[in-house]
This record gives sequence, structure tokens and C-alpha cells, in this order.
Amino acid sequence: MTAEEQLKADEQFMRRALDEARAALAAGEIPIGAVVVCRGRVISRAHNLTETLCDVTAHAEMQAITAAANALGGKYLTDCTLYVTVEPCAMCAGAIGWAQLSRVVYGAPDEKRGYTLLAPRALHPKCMVTSGVLAGECSRLMKGFFAARR
Repeated sequence: MTAEEQLKADEQFMRRALDEARAALAAGEIPIGAVVVCRGRVISRAHNLTETLCDVTAHAEMQAITAAANALGGKYLTDCTLYVTVEPCAMCAGAIGWAQLSRVVYGAPDEKRGYTLLAPRALHPKCMVTSGVLAGECSRLMKGFFAARR
């Protein structure tokens, strides 16, 4: 796959993650969405459920990883890519590392709680990371949510 084709595919799947983020927003959750893709096919999708489930661990990434492992019938997601609208936190990065995802693609950076600041080595050593895919759209969704809460 050429770099141009990869970027196009990344944007396509990030739009699916953005759909999940909008579903979170509609449910009163922090608008973060995630999808897991295996061999070009979405195998799981999720959004934040921390308010709905009263569970601080119910982040979009955690929900998507669990659903993907169930779909594949195993805990390792070595042939999978996680698309998430906001940079994963340290907890989610740890789960991504344990699940051995081969790639993570995220939109907006999280300069306060993102894994690159708090746990830069949490991912599996072979995991490739692409950041900034549709970052403006991902960031606007988050900023709009928090601005409305103030």
C-alpha cells in the first residue's frame, strides 16, 4: 500500500471512530470513539461509557479492545490497528501493549493525560503509531464538549 493509499484508509477508519465519538456525545459521554480494524475490516467499534457504566476504566479503547478480542476469539490483536479520536491515556496504552496491537492511529493529542507524556513505553515495542489523522475534527469535537460544560 502506498503512503497516499494508507492515509486515505486511515482517514476512512478515523471517520468511523468519529461516528462513535458523536454517539458518545449524544449519550452525555466524553466524545471519544474507537474502532479496531483487522485486515481491512472493522471488527469492533466503541465509545466512552464511563458515565453510563459508572466505571472509570470504560474508555473507548478498552471497550473496542475487549470487543475485538471477543470477535477474534483470542486476547492478542497482532494483526489489528486501533483507530481512536484522541491520544490514548496511560491505562489504555498499557492495554494496547498487552493486546499487542500492531498499530495505533489517533487524531488529537492529549497534552495533559496522553500516554506519550505519562507512559511513552507502554505500547508493545513493535507497535507502530500514526498521530494527527483528522486531528482538527477530533480536537474540535472535544473542545466543543468541554466548552459547553463550562
